[in-house]
Amino acid sequence: MSKSTIKKLLQSMTKEDIIEMVLELYSARKEAKEYLEFYASPDEKGKLEEYKSIICKEFYPKKRREPQTRFSICRKAVADFKKLKPSADAQAELMISYMEWATQFTYDYGDMWEQYYDSVESNFKKTIKFIVTNGLWEKYSQRLQQCVEWSDGCGYGFADAMADLYEDGNAMYQDLAGK
Repeated sequence: MSKSTIKKLLQSMTKEDIIEMVLELYSARKEAKEYLEFYASPDEKGKLEEYKSIICKEFYPKKRREPQTRFSICRKAVADFKKLKPSADAQAELMISYMEWATQFTYDYGDMWEQYYDSVESNFKKTIKFIVTNGLWEKYSQRLQQCVEWSDGCGYGFADAMADLYEDGNAMYQDLAGK
């Protein structure tokens, strides 16, 4: 169904019918409940910390259990947070935190498997692009550089790839900033 069809349907409904439908949606779907609660009372800082915690637990669980390092959980957390329409700065903070934990994990525990590195590189590239296109390079470049430093000494050309991605981001920033 298209947005225009939904728009026509909503325009044909009474205010009470729309309220009833939104309340049913609120009760039926966890995602809708979270979105509506955030919409009604936006606590960007609180939601950011909630999603950062989800990602952090994948690499550094609080209880004495093995890290899961499930990138699917981390990517879903980033995507779900973006759906709430937070500020670009809050999105960048979540994305860079994800990259910090992923690269610090390799620094703390040593070599990982190739798919691990591929996932980190892919997400690092997306993070850099987001940060540059939203004019946040100067705020986050040192933290991105720290990720590069944590990748040093790892296998599969990981450190070189991370350094190249950082330099590409810096060049993109320089071009956009006219420097």
